[in-house]
Amino acid sequence: METNELYITIPDGKIYVKKWTPATVTEETPIILLHDSLGSVDLWRNFPKELSENLSQPVIAYDRLGFGKSDSREKLPSIEFIHEEASKYFPIIKEKLNIQEYILFGHSVGGAMSICIAALDRYCKGVITVAAQAFVEDKTIDGIKKAKEFFESSGQLQKLEKWHGEKALWVLRAWTDIWLSSEFSSWSLQNCIQHVKCPVLAIHGEDDEYGSIAFPEFIAKNTGGVGQLSIIKNCKHMPHKEQSEKVINLTKHFIQKHILSSK
Repeated sequence: METNELYITIPDGKIYVKKWTPATVTEETPIILLHDSLGSVDLWRNFPKELSENLSQPVIAYDRLGFGKSDSREKLPSIEFIHEEASKYFPIIKEKLNIQEYILFGHSVGGAMSICIAALDRYCKGVITVAAQAFVEDKTIDGIKKAKEFFESSGQLQKLEKWHGEKALWVLRAWTDIWLSSEFSSWSLQNCIQHVKCPVLAIHGEDDEYGSIAFPEFIAKNTGGVGQLSIIKNCKHMPHKEQSEKVINLTKHFIQKHILSSK
């Protein structure tokens, strides 16, 4: 396994990128990981390496601007931040990395971003969403409120500082302030998902504390191409960590059946 780390410069700052390349590559199309609201490249932990080894494909992950090892942002994102990642930031990152065709693997809000990217780019050959939101539920709001209270209690912000350094409070507010705002309450994937033509696999934990199975059902049902649903029992919001082997196997089978078979 070969790993490479680099920074790429975009108009608003520098983006940290890491790539995993297995010893034997049987498929050159990279799988690009998009992290969750509190996530980073390092918080994927060993999953990218395991995914790359099992699928014999390169895997790429990057820290969005304001997260992890990427440059900080002064202002909080707008309520259009999901679409902005798809339309403004991702295309530049893709171009800087000299990527044409690719597969997206997005966790939580990274899954929602993956759907929006696929709706805009015909070179996206497939999407795997994991615990992705499709709209805003009461369960989503309740879960975020509990998380906000947890991190605002004494000493808990240090858990985020380990991964985001001095950007930790910004990362927390970029999640909680936006999602709990009244302006964001009407957000959904409705406008973009119908434009997705590539195959989509929606994976969701049955006990996800931030959203019901209505999310993956919506994604699988409303995509403009092949839509597949997989609900994992005894699993919460982190399927790729809680049941990584199952998630990797689901991903591998889906890619082989619906993406590589059509090449």
